[in-house]
Amino acid sequence: MTTAIIKPQWSPLTIALMVMGFIVFWPLGLAVLGYILWGEKFGGSPEKAQSYFNKGRAWCTSGKHRHHGWQNHRYGMGSSGNAAFDDYRSEQLKRLEEERARLDAEIEEFHEYMANLNKAKDREEFDRFMNDRRGSRQGYTEPKPDDHNNGDHNNNGWNNNNNG
Repeated sequence: MTTAIIKPQWSPLTIALMVMGFIVFWPLGLAVLGYILWGEKFGGSPEKAQSYFNKGRAWCTSGKHRHHGWQNHRYGMGSSGNAAFDDYRSEQLKRLEEERARLDAEIEEFHEYMANLNKAKDREEFDRFMNDRRGSRQGYTEPKPDDHNNGDHNNNGWNNNNNG
């Protein structure tokens, strides 16, 4: 019989505690979620929790989950026990590494090409902007042909010879 006030099950109380835990301090909400999901495995007693932890630790250190006779290798594989197969596998892995290196080099070349293309596009847009800007400035500073020698227009006192 469990004497816990809050039982490890999905109930409105545990859901509310979990939500409040996430609002106040997210690790607290995570702990409540863990209690809801795995609390029954512990049975509410520290002895059961410790035995469950010890069982998991023993499983990890025993090596039962590993393949027998395999050693740690670059790819997580060791000797298969067959020398011909091991040679074949090492040749294939070497070939794959070379192919991977070639593809990585192609990716780098492509990124460089795209960067140069973007730079050229940016340069073209900038040059177009500067030409448009220079053109509008030149049109603003040069006198218009209609204003050149037309005495009817008053040009606000500039080049006015006081000819009445």
